[in-house]
Amino acid sequence: MADAVASPAQSTLPKRAFAIIFCSSVATAIGNTGLISVLPLIGRSLAIPDEMVVAIFSLSAILWACSSPFWARASDRYGRKPLMMVGLSGFMISMTVCGAVVSAGLRQMAAPMVIFGLLLLGRSLFGLFGAASNPANQAYVADHTPREQRTQAMASLAGAFGLGTVFGPWLAPYFIYPVVGLAGPLFTFAAIAAAMLFVVWRFLPESPRRAETPEEAAEAAAEQTVEKARPMWRDPRVMPFALYGFVVATCQTAQQQTIGFLVIDKLGVSPLAAKESIATAMAFGALAGLLAQWGLIRMFEMTPKQLLRWGVVCGAVGNLLVAIAPDYHTVVAGYALASLGFGFARPGFTAGSSLAVGWKDQARVAGAIAAVNGINAVFAPAFMALYRANHAAPFLLNMVLMLGLLVYAFASRALRNADPAAVTREETTMATIERSDEGGV
Repeated sequence: MADAVASPAQSTLPKRAFAIIFCSSVATAIGNTGLISVLPLIGRSLAIPDEMVVAIFSLSAILWACSSPFWARASDRYGRKPLMMVGLSGFMISMTVCGAVVSAGLRQMAAPMVIFGLLLLGRSLFGLFGAASNPANQAYVADHTPREQRTQAMASLAGAFGLGTVFGPWLAPYFIYPVVGLAGPLFTFAAIAAAMLFVVWRFLPESPRRAETPEEAAEAAAEQTVEKARPMWRDPRVMPFALYGFVVATCQTAQQQTIGFLVIDKLGVSPLAAKESIATAMAFGALAGLLAQWGLIRMFEMTPKQLLRWGVVCGAVGNLLVAIAPDYHTVVAGYALASLGFGFARPGFTAGSSLAVGWKDQARVAGAIAAVNGINAVFAPAFMALYRANHAAPFLLNMVLMLGLLVYAFASRALRNADPAAVTREETTMATIERSDEGGV
């Protein structure tokens, strides 16, 4: 068995190691959010129905949710670094396959439904193997970070996704090259992943394992017994946060995957002519999310209870603004406000669920929340069908769901009590590390 878990008291996280992990996370986030921004252009250019375009992410998300617990256990058994390399390899191969398929579609080498099936297959490779890097990244940082520094380290690592959501949609239009066209961003993201794979392989040291104490061995055996009896998401301490998180993640995914189509239709231009406008809208949304996670939460020392409430309030108002927007600029403003709300809500249910259980259940609750953040994308095609029927309908539905969660945040005892003591309040600055990712699954 490979060494995998280090004692924080025995080692600290080198700055170079953290920089490598952070950059690999940014690279993945840039690729995923960049793909989301150009996928509407690809779908419209290849004559693939909009519902099928968003379904490409749905199957990948299901596979991500199912494979994440396996990869988390594998990182304990085989080590963190090998699993990071598996995840980056899966991402690189998936992007390369999808790029080749898009190139074939643009040259009309196959029917649109054949191209759709091949894209579905190519993206599924990311859902199966790309999920390996996320738990390994988080565990590596935890292995080498003392408790008093862990919150800031984890928050910084989570910020990698936020940076990716800013730069991915902004950079993607510049990677649309003359020869390969819309396949250019996918090939470029694959090349970036290949570069980070080399850096991880060459420069990142493995994380050594410390000896397990008798008390830890006994607690681990007890955890295994409980895990066989009941999944963590069904634990009454965690279930309210999992339910809240599932609805929030569903609404955010629906918004992210329909906003590109709304921009195209609102401007009334061709898909390629709208590429910069889509990138701008998504970049403003990402900046709003970063403002919440890196600024307002820390500035006001917001607790999970406050985040759970303010998150859905901002999300509801933002989605309403998008639904009634008369022009593109109002769409961007509404999308940014809703993204600000999601930037509050995600750390709220993540930190709240973590604080609801003891330290020995932290890995299991993290796995449950990761699965919640992945499985929600299965509803994306339904939201896309709703959009085709009425452009405002998905955003109005999001608003109703957000208001329902606001009521739930006040009615649920677990959510009402999601208020840590002052000494642990800093932990609420931790953002959701799966996710997303989700956003990018």
